[in-house]
Amino acid sequence: MGDMTNSDFYSKNQRNESSHGGEFGCTMEELRSLMELRGTEAVVKIKETYGDTEAICRRLKTSPVEGLPGTAPDLEKRKQIFGQNFIPPKKPKTFLQLVWEALQDVTLIILEIAAIISLGLSFYHPPGESNEGCATAQGGAEDEGEAEAGWIEGAAILLSVICVVLVTAFNDWSKEKQFRGLQSRIEQEQKFTVVRAGQVVQIPVAEIVVGDIAQVKYGDLLPADGLFIQGNDLKIDESSLTGESDQVRKSVDKDPMLLSGTHVMEGSGRMVVTAVGVNSQTGIIFTLLGAGGEEEEKKDKKAADGAAGSNAADSANTSLVNGKMQDGNVDASQSKAKQQDGAAAMEMQPLKSAEGGDADDKKKANMHKKEKSVLQGKLTKLAVQIGKAGLVMSAITVIILVLYFTVDTFVVNKKPWLPECTPVYVQYFVKFFIIGVTVLVVAVPEGLPLAVTISLAYSVKKMMKDNNLVRHLDACETMGNATAICSDKTGTLTTNRMTVVQAYVGDVHYKEIPDPSSINAKTLELLVNAIAINSAYTTKILPPEKEGALPRQVGNKTECGLLGFVLDLKQDYEPVRIQMPEEKLYKVYTFNSVRKSMSTVIKLPDESFRMYSKGASEIVLKKCCKILNGAGEPRVFRPRDRDEMVKKVIEPMACDGLRTICVAYRDFPSSPEPDWDNENDILNDLTCICVVGIEDPVRPEVPEAIRKCQRAGITVRMVTGDNINTARAIAIKCGIIHPGEDFLCLEGKEFNRRIRNEKGEIEQERIDKIWPKLRVLARSSPTDKHTLVKGIIDSTHTEQRQVVAVTGDGTNDGPALKKADVGFAMGIAGTDVAKEASDIILTDDNFSSIVKAVMWGRNVYDSISKFLQFQLTVNVVAVIVAFTGACITQDSPLKAVQMLWVNLIMDTFASLALATEPPTETLLLRKPYGRNKPLISRTMMKNILGHAVYQLTLIFTLLFVGEKMFQIDSGRNAPLHSPPSEHYTIIFNTFVMMQLFNEINARKIHGERNVFDGIFRNPIFCTIVLGTFAIQIVIVQFGGKPFSCSPLQLDQWMWCIFIGLGELVWGQVIATIPTSRLKFLKEAGRLTQKEEIPEEELNEDVEEIDHAERELRRGQILWFRGLNRIQTQIEVVNTFKSGASFQGALRRQSSVTSQSQDVANLSSPSRVSLSNALSSPTSLPPAAAGQG
Repeated sequence: MGDMTNSDFYSKNQRNESSHGGEFGCTMEELRSLMELRGTEAVVKIKETYGDTEAICRRLKTSPVEGLPGTAPDLEKRKQIFGQNFIPPKKPKTFLQLVWEALQDVTLIILEIAAIISLGLSFYHPPGESNEGCATAQGGAEDEGEAEAGWIEGAAILLSVICVVLVTAFNDWSKEKQFRGLQSRIEQEQKFTVVRAGQVVQIPVAEIVVGDIAQVKYGDLLPADGLFIQGNDLKIDESSLTGESDQVRKSVDKDPMLLSGTHVMEGSGRMVVTAVGVNSQTGIIFTLLGAGGEEEEKKDKKAADGAAGSNAADSANTSLVNGKMQDGNVDASQSKAKQQDGAAAMEMQPLKSAEGGDADDKKKANMHKKEKSVLQGKLTKLAVQIGKAGLVMSAITVIILVLYFTVDTFVVNKKPWLPECTPVYVQYFVKFFIIGVTVLVVAVPEGLPLAVTISLAYSVKKMMKDNNLVRHLDACETMGNATAICSDKTGTLTTNRMTVVQAYVGDVHYKEIPDPSSINAKTLELLVNAIAINSAYTTKILPPEKEGALPRQVGNKTECGLLGFVLDLKQDYEPVRIQMPEEKLYKVYTFNSVRKSMSTVIKLPDESFRMYSKGASEIVLKKCCKILNGAGEPRVFRPRDRDEMVKKVIEPMACDGLRTICVAYRDFPSSPEPDWDNENDILNDLTCICVVGIEDPVRPEVPEAIRKCQRAGITVRMVTGDNINTARAIAIKCGIIHPGEDFLCLEGKEFNRRIRNEKGEIEQERIDKIWPKLRVLARSSPTDKHTLVKGIIDSTHTEQRQVVAVTGDGTNDGPALKKADVGFAMGIAGTDVAKEASDIILTDDNFSSIVKAVMWGRNVYDSISKFLQFQLTVNVVAVIVAFTGACITQDSPLKAVQMLWVNLIMDTFASLALATEPPTETLLLRKPYGRNKPLISRTMMKNILGHAVYQLTLIFTLLFVGEKMFQIDSGRNAPLHSPPSEHYTIIFNTFVMMQLFNEINARKIHGERNVFDGIFRNPIFCTIVLGTFAIQIVIVQFGGKPFSCSPLQLDQWMWCIFIGLGELVWGQVIATIPTSRLKFLKEAGRLTQKEEIPEEELNEDVEEIDHAERELRRGQILWFRGLNRIQTQIEVVNTFKSGASFQGALRRQSSVTSQSQDVANLSSPSRVSLSNALSSPTSLPPAAAGQG
């Protein structure tokens, strides 16, 4: 098996290891190379080298039953020798990198250039300076000192640019920091069950060490590599590593290898952890993909070029490799493949390492490809429109200024162009250019992305307090547009504390828990055994944590309910389990969504077999042919008895909102031993012991939450695996349906019958007939849930596209969660797979938290609208003032530096102030906006234009007759470098005051009268308004030349503030004008239908392939991209020091590669070089293996 060469290769490097290796019977390298083998190879290797898994446990000094002792020094030592279970993160961007990125902004670059030219010219004193002939028509003696101060304007512009850059960079930095904080919070919450010192404990994934005995169960995402010790019916989906979508069955003698990053699809068991962190299979892949961050970046550029070329080949291969993938899928797989790279990080990240932050960046990059969120789409469109307008305005401003100047100087005054005057003229042109740029800067609302970021980040932080852990930022805002919520029943709408309240035993229907004496002793014993043995041994009922509380339920809640029933019958399940430990169970058929039942076979003392079964009553009763009577004897149970029982027992229980569970058993002879794999024959001819009704009470706060949703225009639908009567009863209790309304409650089968045509294909028109009235979908499978969600989203039945939120907790909910616009996973009951597929995690599993999410989502949308309303008013006014001012007086009344200050108030501060408004309940009183509603409604347009009219009127009045009103010198037509005038200072000051008071107006966007409503609930807003006011005073009184300000008297200040206050009065005037009259006002920033559907969606229907299956196969494409990279970048081999594991990684691939030689799509020589590199391990630098 080539062990010899490997061990030779490592013997040189084991000086440092052998010392540690002595403490444990195997080194990290040995275990790591063991984990690279698969299936039978691995079994052989274990036999040859160690004997069996028990022996490996002994060498790792751990006990398969008791686990590790769990003492701190022992755990520390294991971490030192075998590594920790986390993958080191990629370094975050430094502050300087962020500053550099902020500097890339085009307008800022233009401004910098203009400022530098202006600076250069101000220091250049040509000999012709004294020449009177150069001065333009507007004379006005220049002060000597003033000429010296010409550099100030340039310097001030540069300074303000630096301010803007620092603010932007700081915002990005804090955003990144928040995101990492959030990520680490998600990681800390991810726990895994291990056995330590005989106790089952849950520890954070990062704390797992080699030698731990971990308990794995249905729905887990394995956090580390390990060997299977014992368990039942464990099936694993290894597609994330191998690309094979078939589930792999694990057993000690056939395939004991459990790999990190794979999903448990069925069953349960225990494993001993053998490799963690960077040494686990997923860790190795990560290290290969990200070997050396810097190199990676260089290569990424190459890879990007290469990828474009190989994409076509890629997609063709996918269809080859998957065999089942149709050709129609080529396009989709191609677009998927592109997304894959980003998804890679997440796909293969059970270790949710600190890498999380980076993965999220990749995710963010990936997000845009997915589909811009509603808000992003509208904002981008708006920003482009505004940008174009600004560009046109600024260009016109510059042209007019230059033309006016040249015509005036050279044509009207017939001045010759003297060579010595050139610098003076150039200075004028630079000044005009700066004015033009300033107009542009003011016109472009670069504060928009900032406002969005702040608003989202703020909301996400606050949503944590409301038990919403947001994994993708835009989910938060999409939620505000939600029109439908498809919710699970168990645990979300109900408390998930199951209790048995009715039972049918021995021909009697007990309406409450029966007295144990009233039940036949034989029946009772059978019942206790059936419940105690035929349930996961991890399920327990523990004493309450504090006095008077309810007992704690651990594990599967339905099973907890049944165990509670055993305790209520004054019996105990523990002795039964001790007598029949988990290792002795002969065969277990675990619960899955197809069987809807669970059965356990045990060997009785007389060598015969007995099977206990439990499951949904209508399913298990169909398989019963006997039932125990009052004397504990089985009697015949015919179909017509069954129908009667359904009518008399099961339906009444279900109508009380109870889940009915049937418990049954069957005896088998010892010989011939039955064929256990033939499930249909085994799970038949059962004898029914009893039927119990389990109550799962509705959470007290749910009916109110659902009422709020309905008021807010959101339809709540319940999708559950329960019986239809139970589901209907609970839906009525929750208020999802009201008696007498026109609604549908369907079972999964009936739903499928109605939406499929004769050929069995799903038709959208058929779904459109059903979903508007559908309120409850019962006995539904995960595919039904996915079909329903997809059907509602793709529907064109309503004029708005539906935005659907879905809650899910099981592994099988993954596809539906991914398909939905917003997927909510349960934080407590949810499996890792569900959390991975979701956008938001509900940390308290409570439906009312979803309502909070809706509130926050709508609040984000409104905050941004408020900001826009404020920002655009300022933009319109500033642009028009600068433009007309420049055209009429050859000089903008608002100077470049002042404009930048205004820009700073408008953008950064206003976005902080308006984006952090807390949400109010009133947000839930309106219908969702939907996708086609414009960002800027008519009301907002009315406000923007109305306030602009007020501001323009006053500013122009001040500009042209201000000097007469205040008896001061006119500031118009001042020559170059003249001192700042009081006149223009008053204009600037008034302008800022109006903005400040208009900021208060902007707090309301639906035309409300009271703009001060709840203003003190937002301390940030108050601080910013007062802070801006204070800074403005400083600028005006002490700003001097750089800000082109001259100090004002008190009475002048009073006038400025008075005009500003007028804004509030004017706001009331505007509010009285009915919007409905102003038909001519256009709305802006609306998404049209056409831009709606991204290409991916169009391709999506090309292939008729089950979505869930495709999700499982995503791993494949990823594999090939990974392979591609590995093969093109052999340098990675060199950076990746420990050669053997790399060989192992590639040896493993060779089988995959041989199936599709084209995957690499490389020229043959490089493939040859790759194989050479592999065949001779000596060509790799033998670095210390310990580092690997």
